[in-house]
Amino acid sequence: MRYFVPVVKSLAAKWLAAGLLAAALSSAVAGAASAQAATQPDAASAKALPTVAVPGFWDPKRRPERPDVTRLPTQIRFVTTDDYPPFSFRGEDGRPIGFNVDVARAICTELAIRCTLEVMPFDALVEALETGKADAAIAGLAITPASREKLDFTDRYFRSPARFVARRGDAATQVTPYVLASKSVGVVADTSHEAYLRDFFGEIAIKPYADSETVRAALQKGDVDLIFGDGVQLGLWLNGTASNNCCAFVGGPFTESLYFGEGMGIAVKRGNEALRQSLNYALGQLWEEGVYTDLYLRWFPISVY
Repeated sequence: MRYFVPVVKSLAAKWLAAGLLAAALSSAVAGAASAQAATQPDAASAKALPTVAVPGFWDPKRRPERPDVTRLPTQIRFVTTDDYPPFSFRGEDGRPIGFNVDVARAICTELAIRCTLEVMPFDALVEALETGKADAAIAGLAITPASREKLDFTDRYFRSPARFVARRGDAATQVTPYVLASKSVGVVADTSHEAYLRDFFGEIAIKPYADSETVRAALQKGDVDLIFGDGVQLGLWLNGTASNNCCAFVGGPFTESLYFGEGMGIAVKRGNEALRQSLNYALGQLWEEGVYTDLYLRWFPISVY
């Protein structure tokens, strides 16, 4: 179940191109205002600033009791990666930063428990949990039937939607098969995004390309009217210098699990129910208290939703 909250966007620094993340990190983080301040602008500002849709993955009717943290170890050992911006990567000082890193820290604050965070290769995460070298992995691990056979997961805390992008000025007010029937759409070949277009937008002219860079170049040159792909990666490009402010998201997010997955959860060792429930409680509280919204606006100043 998903809930969306319209939040007035703060005057945050635009997100950076993937190749320039480290060089300009300080300005991106410093430019992000808090969500609480953003949700209470004066009347003039409210009219002038656009709104940002913040995804929420927690049922507001659920009111779980605060867990007994004495059932947990004296500290939670988180593991993550350093090659997955904007979720987890290294800043100028070499320390891990990103949305996942901030969520982990906020969880520890909410539970009032000491935590550590270790960076390791993605392929080593599952073994670290299974062998007890780590307690929780917050590293973009997808919730799938295969991953559930090895690990337990918290509730979903993020999912990357698929999005359409068009050149500024050419943006359609709606994105439906009927509206796009006369349009051409670029997409990376042999991906779930191409499969989705062929299944649900079969009347449009679908133009497959070898990779994301070629797809984006085709849009900039006018070879296609729109492109379709992963919302987070497209957001990085739109907010970076490589796009030259050429383009913008159009239409809404597409989140069909069969094509785009169930999203991300924090992984724990199978059977570690005390930790899983504690993490779920903390995630729900971060949403209720507005902390999740604040972190989302910090790392996604132009929402991918």
